Amino acid sequence: MTFYIFIAFLICQRLSELYVSSRNEKWLLQHGAVEYGRDHYPYMVTMHTLFIISLIVEYNLRHEVFANYYFIALFVLLCCLKAIVIANLGTYWNTRIYRVPGTPPVATGIYKYIKHPNYIIVVIEIAVIPLAFGLYYTCFIFSLLNAAMLTVRIRKENEALAS
Repeated sequence: MTFYIFIAFLICQRLSELYVSSRNEKWLLQHGAVEYGRDHYPYMVTMHTLFIISLIVEYNLRHEVFANYYFIALFVLLCCLKAIVIANLGTYWNTRIYRVPGTPPVATGIYKYIKHPNYIIVVIEIAVIPLAFGLYYTCFIFSLLNAAMLTVRIRKENEALAS
């Protein structure tokens, strides 16, 4: 039962992030934002959708199931850190890569110390979420896929920040 409550929370969290992203996208476009990395975005959405599906499938195929509450607590901490990241970026936060010409990159809060804190959080999430329930295949496969995706994404984001 813990798993299904966790998955429901994860899906609600991701959907709320998409809502915030959509709301921010409207603001960004009204302020002349330019999108970067549009080509890879559908692949990223597909990967994150398949991640959730993989969690559910692997969980239901496993014979031994457990919940590691230390990893669940770490995930809650990561959610709090992500909320700080989103708050630091304000209307500039988005799941897409937008840049409003003439505005400097955000360099306050956590961004004063770390260039891409959201991606660090996502890397840890992709490992911690499946490990919380012993879903080792999902952890391994999606950690690799996410690393490949972030290689492309960070390059595109750095291009946007440099323009």
